[in-house]
Amino acid sequence: MSDTLLVSTRKGLFTVLRDGTRWDIAKADFLGDNVTLTVMDPRDGRRYAALDHGHFGVKLHRSTATGWEEIATPAYPEKPAGLEENDMWGRPLPWSTVRIWALTPGGTEEPGTIWCGTLPGGLFKSTDHGESWSLVRALWDHPKRPQWMGGGADLPGLHSVCVDPRNSRHVSIAVSTGGVWHTADGGETWSQRGEGMRADHVPPELTHDPIAQDVHCLVQCQAAPERMWVQHHNGIFVSSDAGRSFTEIPSAGPSTFGFPVAVHPEEPDTAWFVPEIKDEKRIPCDGRLVVTRTRDGGKSFEVLTRGLPDRHAYDVVYRHALALDPAGERLAFGSTTGGLWVSENQGDAWTCVTHTLPPVYAVRFG
Repeated sequence: MSDTLLVSTRKGLFTVLRDGTRWDIAKADFLGDNVTLTVMDPRDGRRYAALDHGHFGVKLHRSTATGWEEIATPAYPEKPAGLEENDMWGRPLPWSTVRIWALTPGGTEEPGTIWCGTLPGGLFKSTDHGESWSLVRALWDHPKRPQWMGGGADLPGLHSVCVDPRNSRHVSIAVSTGGVWHTADGGETWSQRGEGMRADHVPPELTHDPIAQDVHCLVQCQAAPERMWVQHHNGIFVSSDAGRSFTEIPSAGPSTFGFPVAVHPEEPDTAWFVPEIKDEKRIPCDGRLVVTRTRDGGKSFEVLTRGLPDRHAYDVVYRHALALDPAGERLAFGSTTGGLWVSENQGDAWTCVTHTLPPVYAVRFG
């Protein structure tokens, strides 16, 4: 099991280590800077950290033996003259990297390959450990891409990238809002997936349209890649055919609304969620911070509460802020109120590591 947590926050990247039975903050990098996402590449141990400097733009860093080095940031080509594209509010859609929202290593047989999802909805690929990036034009130029719109952010956001462990050229992505997409040839062509998902906040004629689905997070079971789970703006959905079709889960404890989802690497029917009150509220139900878990593919759910705040809790857990270690035993999550919790037993009991971090954007085992 992993003894390291990488916690990306509004004011820095915090490395949390387990010493015996205790988890504690070991160091802080980029202190004071907005770190939106960090990932560790299991193929070589390198870490990648995305920073948002606001007016000064987005930067990407890679770990070295002695610290960090700045590397290339995915960059869009110049917008063609005369092209008009607008966001959901009617404002001109930028052809520039507003935020890095996904970082996913490629397959074991393609060292150096990293996938990067961004706002405003572009997917980038690097084959040299982030030294250079190429916009995946087949997706960006897809005739349906202009139908994407903002969801969790004002701009369309590509936040989930799942690389099939059986074949690294098979990649699935999710967009808020734009649904689930798949390539079987490493990004050269793309098709829409996601039949069966339902959106209740769009005009009736779009309710079941795959492109109108506000997917909050998409995950894929490593041992059984046909099984995918989605936390959607409208609920929880599960697929048994690699995302071609989904089945809605009608109930899941306090709520089916939330942002993150984690799936067990060996048990495709086991998944975890963090429920909240929907839409304008965005707080835990009844002021109780809980995690829900299913072990039977969504037929039933347990509400996991031991060690979590049971009153006056107003924590929001973002889509990248729930993590499961590669062994499928340890869980960790961080919240917008600066709390960080760890479970050693798949969520049966939780320990609070700290309440005093800056707002947490992402948590990953290192």
